[in-house]
Amino acid sequence: MEPKEWLKQHDLSVLDQLIRQAQEQEKKMLESLTQKEVFDYMISKLNFCQRKRAYSYKEVLSGCRVRVGDICFIDFGQAYIMEIGYLHFGLILAFKHNKAFVVPMTGKISRQPKDHLYSLGNVPGLNKESCLFLNDAKWINTARIIDIKGHLDPSGKQFCRIKKSVIECIGAGNKE
Repeated sequence: MEPKEWLKQHDLSVLDQLIRQAQEQEKKMLESLTQKEVFDYMISKLNFCQRKRAYSYKEVLSGCRVRVGDICFIDFGQAYIMEIGYLHFGLILAFKHNKAFVVPMTGKISRQPKDHLYSLGNVPGLNKESCLFLNDAKWINTARIIDIKGHLDPSGKQFCRIKKSVIECIGAGNKE
C-alpha cells in the first residue's frame, strides 16, 4: 500500500502490516545501494536511534560548546534526490531555541559558478577546499552535530558575505 493510503486509514491495528511493508521496502532499497551508501545510511540510522530524544548537542557532546561560525560534522539524516543527506560538514549561521541554522557543505568543488553554491576555499581545520550548498540551508536540532571541525569568524567579511548569499538564495527561491 502507498504511504498516503496508510495515512487515510490511520488505523493503528494494522501497524504490524505497516512495519512489515516498511522493512521490506527498506531491504529492497539497501540491496540497490553501493556499500558506501549502505554504510552512510546505517551510520545515520544509528545516530538517529541514539540521539532522537536529545534536545540539543549538550546532551550528546560532552565538554563542547558550539558557536555561530563553527564548521561542524553533522548528520543531516535521510534525503531525497537533490537534498543534502547523511554526514556532511555544515557552517552554523545562527541559533534559536536549541536549533541551529546551518548551511551544508561539501569538499567537491564545482569549477563552474552556480548561484546556489558558495566557494569557501581552504578553511583551517578542514583537509580540502570546501563549498557551501546555499539552497540546502535549514534549521536543525543541534543534537545532529557530531563534532566541531573548524571555525569562521562571525564578524569577518567572509561570514557576512555568506549570510548575504543565503538571504539572496532564499529571495531568489521562486525561480526553478
